[in-house]
Amino acid sequence: MSQKKNQIQGAKEQFTQAREQIAQASERVIKHIHVWDEIKDYFFISMGCAIYCVGFCLFMLPYEFTPGGMTGVSAIIYYATGFPSQYSYFIINAILLAAGLKILGFKFFTKTIYATINITFFLGLFQNIIRLPDGTLPQVVGDQPFMAAVLGACIEGAALAMVFVNNGSTGGTDIIAAIVNKYRNFSMGRVLMWLDFIIVSSSFFVFHDWNKVVTGYVILLISMILLDYTMTSATQSVQFTIISNYPEEIAQAINDEVSRGVTILHGQGWYSKQPRQVLIVMARRRESTQIFRLIKHIDNQAFVTMTKVVGVYGEGFDHIKT
Repeated sequence: MSQKKNQIQGAKEQFTQAREQIAQASERVIKHIHVWDEIKDYFFISMGCAIYCVGFCLFMLPYEFTPGGMTGVSAIIYYATGFPSQYSYFIINAILLAAGLKILGFKFFTKTIYATINITFFLGLFQNIIRLPDGTLPQVVGDQPFMAAVLGACIEGAALAMVFVNNGSTGGTDIIAAIVNKYRNFSMGRVLMWLDFIIVSSSFFVFHDWNKVVTGYVILLISMILLDYTMTSATQSVQFTIISNYPEEIAQAINDEVSRGVTILHGQGWYSKQPRQVLIVMARRRESTQIFRLIKHIDNQAFVTMTKVVGVYGEGFDHIKT
């Protein structure tokens, strides 16, 4: 009997050691792949910023349109004073980033700082490339401003989606919205909507032309629709249900890398009659790409479902409104 117990104990120790080795190997793989994922994110953030600046320089500035966000503020300053938009964009974002870093922490802004530098660079670069000898910017679609507005809005919406999908942010009004959301019971989406409305409306004080203001609203609407369509809403919440042979490793990775809580339910496979652990994770839609990456790198045979969730309240999500 004692020999059998020793064998069982030995088997348990071997199993424990094997799990530890697998966990260590998984951790090394995650760190290695994480580097490449970060490189991929930064590459596509750069691409998104470049495309955004192409749309802004070709279709917004030449026709004196005002989009939302800090590029809209920099455009208004350019129209009113002639001060280069890339410099005003950088100065305003630098002030907001300094305030945001103190309140929200550095981790929140790592890729925002990178995107801000990229947009500043590309704004200056593309304006210098397309600028005519007389110093003006060409109107590439001629005397058809509404077509320019639609094309510019589509390009900007698609470019912003590329940035957001790859865990990036263009800063500006996003920083203000995040700060307001931290201290007040207002969703970031609502704050961003009001800020963009104020920015576009402000162009009236420069041009005294309601046609340009209304066109700015159209640009804002088209870019938001395209962004939401591409992103399936950047602020939407999703629920993951994960069944894997490595539940502890996946749960730990999601907790460490995404800072999301994981609930473990104890179940049983009907066919195998074997006990299984089921992971339940609530996350933002924009975090889903990172969660899928972690699951794939740990267990590419895992069974995963992701469903849209309407109304998620509690820590890390919205506040319950009464």
